[in-house]
Amino acid sequence: MSRRRSQVAKTQVRFVKRHNTTCAVRDAKRNHPQSRRTNVGHLSLREPFSPPEDWHEPHGEGGDYRVVVQQPGSGYRHVVTPDEVRDRLAALPAEFLTELEVVQLSRITRKKQSFPCYGMQWGSTLYLYPLEDSLVETFMTPPPATFFNEAKMYGGEWRQDKTTWTLHWTQEAIRDFYLNNILIHELGHLLDERNSSYVDRERYAEWFAVRYGYRASGGDQARRPNRQVRRRHHAK
Repeated sequence: MSRRRSQVAKTQVRFVKRHNTTCAVRDAKRNHPQSRRTNVGHLSLREPFSPPEDWHEPHGEGGDYRVVVQQPGSGYRHVVTPDEVRDRLAALPAEFLTELEVVQLSRITRKKQSFPCYGMQWGSTLYLYPLEDSLVETFMTPPPATFFNEAKMYGGEWRQDKTTWTLHWTQEAIRDFYLNNILIHELGHLLDERNSSYVDRERYAEWFAVRYGYRASGGDQARRPNRQVRRRHHAK
């Protein structure tokens, strides 16, 4: 069993502050969060404040992983299917999947609504969480530049109404975001056996998602093939 697996209680959590009205009011009174991509770093996911989850203990035997699908929850939908997940992972080098045992499309519960996330890695399991049926996410604080730009990279459209920001997705764009960013990012955490600090692990996972997700699936050109390029000409 690898050193990483022996420390499964200290794995990376990619929690995302995606606020509904209740959560926004609660958080505004507390810490004034600046990002829906707030990470809590290396800590036990079984602490009392963590959202309830079905934890799949690693068996360490390798072999083909399985995909577990839960009901998304009222008002939510899974934005990718098991076949889409398998097809995307099949496009990666086979050695990247040797330690992967479970991919779970998880449910949203009332408690998870107050501490939501796109995806998470724990041990040998990758978790992908559903999105609102409307494919519109609401934020009560301005999104940080990194997340603002990342969402736009995958086709998300930002709108601002006074102090409220909304992020609008099409089905095609959110599928791309999950398959070529969230899924690959969490797999990067699973494969990272070198880094131990939160910053280094997050940096590696982000690099991994760009290298094997965004760029491998065509990068900017594949997502904006008809974009006009304005060229600046020097006056003679």
